[in-house]
Amino acid sequence: MNLSTLFQIMGGVGLFLYGIKLMGDALQDLTGDRMRTLIASLTSTPLKGALVGTLVTMVIQSSAATTIMSVSFVQAGMMTLKQALGVIMGANIGTTVTAQLVAFNMKELALPLLGIGMLLAVFGHSKKRRYVGNGIFGFGLLFIGMNTMEHALGFLAANKQFFLSFASRPLLCVAAGTLLTMAVQSSSATVGLTIAMAVQGLLPLQSAIAILLGDNLGTTITAVIAALGSSRSAKQAAAGHVLFNLLGVAIFLPLLVPYSALISHTSGNIARQLANAHTLFNVVNTMFQLPFVSLLARLIQKLLPVRDEKVYTGARYLNESLLNTSPAAALTAVRNELLNMGGMALEMLDLVKQAFAAKDPSAAAKLNQVEDGLNDLTRRVASFAAKLWQRHISDHLSSLLESLVNGSSDIERIGDHAQNMMELYEYLQDHNLEFSPSAVQEFSAMMALVREMVQKALEALRAENVELAREVSVTMEDRVDAMEKQLRHMHMQRLNDGTCTPSSGVLFIDLVSNMERIGDHATNVAEIILETSGLQARRETGKKFEL
Repeated sequence: MNLSTLFQIMGGVGLFLYGIKLMGDALQDLTGDRMRTLIASLTSTPLKGALVGTLVTMVIQSSAATTIMSVSFVQAGMMTLKQALGVIMGANIGTTVTAQLVAFNMKELALPLLGIGMLLAVFGHSKKRRYVGNGIFGFGLLFIGMNTMEHALGFLAANKQFFLSFASRPLLCVAAGTLLTMAVQSSSATVGLTIAMAVQGLLPLQSAIAILLGDNLGTTITAVIAALGSSRSAKQAAAGHVLFNLLGVAIFLPLLVPYSALISHTSGNIARQLANAHTLFNVVNTMFQLPFVSLLARLIQKLLPVRDEKVYTGARYLNESLLNTSPAAALTAVRNELLNMGGMALEMLDLVKQAFAAKDPSAAAKLNQVEDGLNDLTRRVASFAAKLWQRHISDHLSSLLESLVNGSSDIERIGDHAQNMMELYEYLQDHNLEFSPSAVQEFSAMMALVREMVQKALEALRAENVELAREVSVTMEDRVDAMEKQLRHMHMQRLNDGTCTPSSGVLFIDLVSNMERIGDHATNVAEIILETSGLQARRETGKKFEL
């Protein structure tokens, strides 16, 4: 093989991969975050998960993206391991659509598809038309890349005997397919290359099928990489992908000869035979293992038990693998990190309450540690969001992301106000000042109200509950404002009758002001849901976002 042939093969693989990426990106832009919502909400059983995984992967043309979304949802607690395994099994079936498309002899249509796609992408008056144009352009590029690979591999006909010698070494073929797919991190690319080699007569059917089995093993590396540095539950989901495909290969490899004979009768075209072999392997493997998914999940949990993890050890959900595979899933990761931050803010409020109620001096040190973590997370969210914006995401996702980033600042400010209140507590202790019993009761009542407000705002964000968000932003906000005025008035009465001293009185007013501002920031967090629901409605009706 000379350098010219090698470069042609590499160029063909590059065009093939870029075509798949353009198709997937265009479809994700058209569907927005509907695919993410579909995975998160319609996977209550493994069978539903498998169906959803198949559908989503067929649409976005990337089993890696579907698998990584599943891993991130398990990490976020939005999906159980059992549900994720169903989605992953379905993703393996969905990705075989690419092989079926490649098996069609559409080389004559490739250039017209490029031309039509280019015209729509460049001259389309709406974003929807431009997205469709990008998808059509990618579809044409897929076949251009395939044709380039086949043309380049034709020059290797003189070395046909070298490749045919692999027929008696199926394990070597499996290893080659595994390593190549791990290297390029795309089973679709290696399946396309395998089909191209078989079409040129460089690989017999049996060897090509063995390589396809290896491709299915190698594709699991993407989920493994995505799970590195993540929680143990995310690692369990990635391990499930590996174990599922490994068991499938272990079952099919001993049956390679009869399986190849069966596949040879499905079509007279070797490209279609290999596409059918790829599809049938994943369908049968899923049908065989899906009834035992609970057993598989228990086995994985025994092999990789969840350890007691520290609650706050930096970003828990900001997996950078999502930036390239699924902007919608990356957006979900930002939202989940906000909920993580919200938990930290609630802990800080509880520490303030503990300090005042139990006069616990250790609460201040604990609060400072949580505050440092909260500030760090705010920076990490902003950095992750900046990287996501650089991916040229749709206007709809960009608007949602902006709301979430603003929400992270609001949660960070809740932490700042909690720290201010702790400093006021320390000042009281250092100067031997005390509040009157009635002032303590009023402080406790307002503290309970604002804590409930923060908690409900976070719950509205977690559940995307518009009614709960409206309750926080209207009803509870009014209650906090009214309570602030009432507490100020009652405090002035205590100052007038001498129940409270001026020194402690100033501190009490500062406490009330900080709590009222916490309520304001909780309202802002709740309004993320009101804003995003409005964005979604405008997007669906076309009033603002033209897709």
